[in-house]
Amino acid sequence: MLLGAHVSTAGGMRNAVTEAVEIGCEAIQVFTRNQKQWFPRALDAADVDAYRSSARAAGYDRSAMSHASYLINLCALDETTLARSRTAFVDEIERCAALGIPYLCVHPGSHVGAGEQAGLRLIAESVSEALRKTEGKRVRVLLENTAGQGTNLGYRLEHLQELLSAVGSRRVGVCIDTCHLFAAGYDFRSAAGYEQVMDELDARIGLDQVHAFHLNDSKHPCGSRKDRHEHIGRGSIGPRAFGRLVRDERFRKRPGLLETPEGPAGYEENLARLRRMRRR
Repeated sequence: MLLGAHVSTAGGMRNAVTEAVEIGCEAIQVFTRNQKQWFPRALDAADVDAYRSSARAAGYDRSAMSHASYLINLCALDETTLARSRTAFVDEIERCAALGIPYLCVHPGSHVGAGEQAGLRLIAESVSEALRKTEGKRVRVLLENTAGQGTNLGYRLEHLQELLSAVGSRRVGVCIDTCHLFAAGYDFRSAAGYEQVMDELDARIGLDQVHAFHLNDSKHPCGSRKDRHEHIGRGSIGPRAFGRLVRDERFRKRPGLLETPEGPAGYEENLARLRRMRRR
């Protein structure tokens, strides 16, 4: 697995590459826009050129991922929120294309009382619409599994399976977050449990459709449906499961990206721990 982290773009996109190189990342995740604003500033052309050049030099051009704004809800009931979400989602894809970032990770959405099936149908419609509007853009959308808090969809692998089937495009895949997977009730701590979860993932989605991972331990127990990240090996998942994952040859070229606490200082410690696990 290619080990990396979510790095800051403060001061310009090029600064993300500088930070990633300093902490020893083999892959990176970024925000391409202010994730707390519906209407962000346009990308600066000089910054785009500088990012593309530095990312290529550092080897991130094929292992970079952007995380979409947390404001986006692709199955919002409110018409204004849904329209803004769809516009922002298209903008996210276009920004990735301009920057040469191959993957865009997005949370599927929250049905806010409409029910899971209605929510899943609306998410599929939103994703399909965005793909039509960005036809020809070389960006793959990755639907992220969730912990299942509130009315969030994507906490069951069946949800992701249904969405991939409904959209029916090779431009859509999956990003698996280890904390979310565990919190949603998938216990992969033991050797047998790990293979059982991977078998289900393969049967429902296909391991070739899993294009990236978020590597996060969990502060809460399996099935808690609470999304609280912990440092690798210090949470309820523990070190052995992460060792199996980062050594799994099926994911040798997949980005594995940290979103653990404390930012760069914490990332350095977690990356060192994961590298030791990978060598064993």
